[in-house]
Order: sequence, then structure tokens, then C-alpha cells
Amino acid sequence: VLMSPSSVFSVSVRVSVLLLALLLSGSVCAELKVLVRLDNGQISAETLESDSERDIISVELRHTDGTLTTFLADFKRHVKILRVLVLGEPERGQTQYQGLCFISRLEHGEIIPSEAMVRLRQKNPHVVRTAEEKRGLERMSMNMAVNLTLSWHLSAHIRSMCRDAQDFIYTREQDVKYWLEKGVEGSIFKAFPQNGESATLPRCSATADPWQPCSCSYTVRLEWYPCMLKYCRGHGPSPYKCGIKSCSKAYRFDFHTPRKQQCMWDEE
Repeated sequence: VLMSPSSVFSVSVRVSVLLLALLLSGSVCAELKVLVRLDNGQISAETLESDSERDIISVELRHTDGTLTTFLADFKRHVKILRVLVLGEPERGQTQYQGLCFISRLEHGEIIPSEAMVRLRQKNPHVVRTAEEKRGLERMSMNMAVNLTLSWHLSAHIRSMCRDAQDFIYTREQDVKYWLEKGVEGSIFKAFPQNGESATLPRCSATADPWQPCSCSYTVRLEWYPCMLKYCRGHGPSPYKCGIKSCSKAYRFDFHTPRKQQCMWDEE
């Protein structure tokens, strides 16, 4: 079948545009699946995703008890989100799972840049990874709540990440002050709880009444993530990027809950 020059040109343009789109999409997004050794010695699969165009990185890990932990770094807005989906206990009147979302400021150097993550490859996907550096436990007092509907003022990713948490979306006052100075709309934050400071609330672990407000705690551990770039020296005057350093880190979040029923894991 013969084609006219104009038809050939049209097809050629469409093919070129398609190839360019494929090349561009391949260059800005990447997914990496690794096997990691958990703190209890068991092995689980972890998924790392990066998008250099949106300038985000996510790390997702399912623990052996069924808990799903997702970490997202939004470099453009200097925001990090830790979402936890905890399996509920129906026999104790709980829902199928409970969502918790903890939002805080993303500090410089906490994790490698998204454009570096996009280029990561692993030679042997069957190797079980253990972090080279165990960073210390960071304790955070989450004394502010975030309005999910208005959360796009802070980060466009909060709504999709935290929709399962609903009223359990927390941040802390010191980070709110930083974001307000950067021009973030203040109406998305509110002091939590409204009826007093968290310090006056009893610990959930010391509370017998399942419907009483109390101060809850939850510890989240990121078992393996690329925290730093490694540089090597070659024949030239300047060092070059030659790998990554991996870290693990734990966070303990202290926060208000309207009733102990929603903090059953925090028991003595």
C-alpha cells in the first residue's frame, strides 16, 4: 500500500511524539522493589517510587502483622507524610482498619533527591537489604490537627495519602509556625485537643474507659531507605556520584485521641 508524502509525514510526527512521550515518562518516574529485614528479623517487601517531575518520593512497607506504612516526601513543599493503616480488631468493636496520618516538615538531607532516586537500580533483587545506618528514635508531639479538605494549601498529596485517616491527621506546632512563615493558609490547622492541652490528658495505656479521651502513642519504623548519596574520586578533579547510603529510622508520635477505643495498641 502506497502512502502520500503528507500521510507519511503525519504518521512520522505521531510516532515521534509517541516515542518522545515514552522517553520522557520513563525518565521522570521509577519504581524499585527491595526485600528488607525488619526489626524483628523477618523479611518483607518494600516499594520505593519516585517522580522527579512532581519532585516526590514514596516508600511503602507492609509489616508482618498486616500494618501498612507509607512515607511520602514532597520536596517542593518541604513536607513529609507518614501514613499508617493499622488492622482493627472487630471483636473489640473496631473497624476493619484505622488510618493515622502524621505530617511534619521535611528537612534538607533527610532522604536523597527525587532525581537521584529515579536513577536507582539494583543488580540483585533477591538480596535482603539491611540499613547501613540506624538513625535514632525521634519523638514528636503532634499537638495540631490538619483539615483534610483544605490540606491542598500545604501539599497536594495530603488528600490522597490521608483520606483513610479522616479526623486522625496530625502535625506539630513548630512545623505549623514554619509553614505559616512561608505563606501557607493558616485555616487548615487547629489546636488539638480543643478542650485542653495533651499534657493534661491521661495516657491511653492507663485509661480503663474505652470511650474516654486520652493521649495515645504510635511508633513507626522506616526499615530501609536511601538517605545519602555516596561520592567517589576518579581521575578528574571532582568526585562523582557512585552509590547511596541506606538508613533506617523510627518515629514515636504522641497525639490526642477522642477515645481509648481508637488506641487499643497503646496498652500496658
